[in-house]
Amino acid sequence: MTRDSHSDAGASACGAAPPASPPASVSLVEAFGFWLKLGFISFGGPAGQIAIMHAELVERRRWISERRFLHALNYCMVLPGPEAQQLATYIGWLMHRTWGGIIAGALFVLPSLFILIALSWIYLRFGSQPVVAGIFFGLKPAVTALVLHAAHRIGTRALKNRWMWGIAAASFIAIFGFDMPFPAIVLAAALVGHLGARRWPQVFALGGGHGGAKAGFGPALIDDDTPTPAHARFSRGRLAWVLAVGLGLWALAMGVLVSSQGLQGTLTQMGWFFTKAALLTFGGAYAVLPYVYQGAVETHQWLSGPQMIDGLALGETTPGPLIMVVAFVGFVGGWLKQVLGPEALFLGAALAAMVVTFFTFLPSFVFILAGGPVVESTHGKLGFTAPLSAITAAVVGVILNLAMFFAYHVFWPQGFGGRFDLLSAVICALSALALFRFKVGVLPLLGACAGVGLAWSLVAPLWR
Repeated sequence: MTRDSHSDAGASACGAAPPASPPASVSLVEAFGFWLKLGFISFGGPAGQIAIMHAELVERRRWISERRFLHALNYCMVLPGPEAQQLATYIGWLMHRTWGGIIAGALFVLPSLFILIALSWIYLRFGSQPVVAGIFFGLKPAVTALVLHAAHRIGTRALKNRWMWGIAAASFIAIFGFDMPFPAIVLAAALVGHLGARRWPQVFALGGGHGGAKAGFGPALIDDDTPTPAHARFSRGRLAWVLAVGLGLWALAMGVLVSSQGLQGTLTQMGWFFTKAALLTFGGAYAVLPYVYQGAVETHQWLSGPQMIDGLALGETTPGPLIMVVAFVGFVGGWLKQVLGPEALFLGAALAAMVVTFFTFLPSFVFILAGGPVVESTHGKLGFTAPLSAITAAVVGVILNLAMFFAYHVFWPQGFGGRFDLLSAVICALSALALFRFKVGVLPLLGACAGVGLAWSLVAPLWR
């Protein structure tokens, strides 16, 4: 980033007037550095990751305006797969063509993959150690606070009027009180937006019809009125090419697995199962987890139920999409099934983790690279943006429900019939205070909470 952009960021943070000119153009090399950094700092699940991207790309760096950011986010919200990774892919593609999208999306995933492979190996080799358990004890309340903070940040931008607040509240009640499936909530919100825009169009304009990014952050590199670049314009030929390449890569990978493992081989079954998981499940990681649990634990028996829960804890406390828990599933399954033989347990497990990651994320790249030009052609078209604005409001309610889900399992680890974990509640409250009041960064917060958990694991046995 240039010196001027640093000055602009500081001026905005101090409350000075926003800059009058957009930042300098960004090279692919500069963007590569940012996407790599994002891959290592993207904690807090999809809500936290989207909040981090908004703070970096919209507020600080001004690479994209808030309306363009929300327009892309709304599209990613209705796709199956990890919306934060898809949003990074979309912005990378919009800025630097196909390779920009591939780099942004891949770097969002790869650091998490390598970290999870290492942690999964430690998990299987050394088991449950008090030190590791203590670190997780401190991290889980912090993650709860991060999700709550992210819901607040997104809500303040998406809930611009009473209609949007009403949609968010109805969404929360539907999923919390009636256990309504996420796709049904999305469809209902889209229908409300579609019908409501005909009667009250100003209510359902993107951003709720109040202001734009220019009022708060200054002109962006890709601003509200920036023409769609040539590579992002819709073309039937390009669409056919992207679909053909995506299907070809899937068929090639599956063909290699079938020829080397057979139709019933563990890696082949993993590839097919996680292809279905990527295509048939909506609503983010927590919507897909029941499906993954049923298939991986009950049907294929790649790992046990307690191991699946431990994997989720690892996924919560590592950067990258929470759905990266599938890498843990693949690693443990590849290890226990000895996919490359008993002499190569680690290599077989690492290969299985890579296989499930490839089949899980390949559809996301195809969705963005194929559908992005269609989305770019809908700027200012209320018939398209109104349903997506309503969906964004509904997602705020779903994220709030996710925060309560975390809180329940962290504060009452044995359920409501068990003891209330006062220390976890205190850590969560202090983490929320640090985020909301003192604007503490994600990494310092997680580091401090991990330290508290580790200290507690060392001190607690002395009191018993």
